[in-house]
Amino acid sequence: MNNIEEIVKKASEQIQKAQNLEAVEALKTQYLGKSGEITKLLKSLSEYSVEEKKKIGALLNCAKKDIEAEIEKRKEFFASFETEENMKKERTDFSSAFSFNFPKGHLHPISQTIEDISAIFKSLGFETAQGPEIETDWYNFEALNHPADHPARDIQDTFYLEGMKNLLRTHTSPGQIHVMENQQPPIKVIVPGRVYRNEASDASHSSTFHQIEGLSVDKNVTFIDLKSTLTLYARNFFGFDLDIRFRPSYFPFTEPSAEMDVQCFFCKGKGCGVCKGTGWIEILGCGMVHPNVLKAVKYDSEKYTGYAFGIGVERIAMLKYGIDDIRLFYENDLRFLRQF
Repeated sequence: MNNIEEIVKKASEQIQKAQNLEAVEALKTQYLGKSGEITKLLKSLSEYSVEEKKKIGALLNCAKKDIEAEIEKRKEFFASFETEENMKKERTDFSSAFSFNFPKGHLHPISQTIEDISAIFKSLGFETAQGPEIETDWYNFEALNHPADHPARDIQDTFYLEGMKNLLRTHTSPGQIHVMENQQPPIKVIVPGRVYRNEASDASHSSTFHQIEGLSVDKNVTFIDLKSTLTLYARNFFGFDLDIRFRPSYFPFTEPSAEMDVQCFFCKGKGCGVCKGTGWIEILGCGMVHPNVLKAVKYDSEKYTGYAFGIGVERIAMLKYGIDDIRLFYENDLRFLRQF
């Protein structure tokens, strides 16, 4: 898998440096032709097990699409350049006399983190869904195994709207209910979005932040499927040389539940200020979908099983970029944002 990433990176660099269309076509043959590097790897899939074929095949198909996209982009550049040169010959262009140099825009680090995480799960076969930010109590709590007297409701300080019937969602988990109501298994989706908690802001907390909910439901889905999927995600995002562990935990809508830790990538498990001396960093919560949740959407819990997980985007962005105060993401200080 590391080899695939290196090939894509190398191909991208060479394509961007290509000086003409002939050079671009030569690189296309080198990587995607009958004897190309990606083609050879695709042909070698027969050497692997069925599960390995699925994982490696998905990565290879993404690599092929990425290289094809880079090639098309470079071809379009030469085509537009040629068109521009022809136009210059036909008329005088006065626009350069009044040109202004504006700095290039870019994605906010939170948006970039969401895109990076989503791209990994897309390569693993997940689709992306959206859910409303204003929810009813049923979607946000009841359907997720939080009855009215459930103590877990106290964990999440909620913004209720007038009349107390609607609220600002406290997590992206209601998205899985909307998906399951409108679709029969098999289901593999992620639901990124903004969530709200009625709590004071400080360096590690905010009343508004982002999560990515993940859900997979089908026949014979097991905890092994959950672990293998999330392990692939963590190693693609944080690095293949880091250890990963799962710890028992509790969430009302999953059973059994777990929290996932990755070996601290700052100290490599030795213990530092970032991991508070433990050598581990918590990155998400997960578990097998509770039968009560499946029953709430009228799924046969004897026939179907599934797993779910929730990722705090700000936490991941803070770890990735070495940021120690969540409030920096929302102050819109250009001195901060231009670093990314």
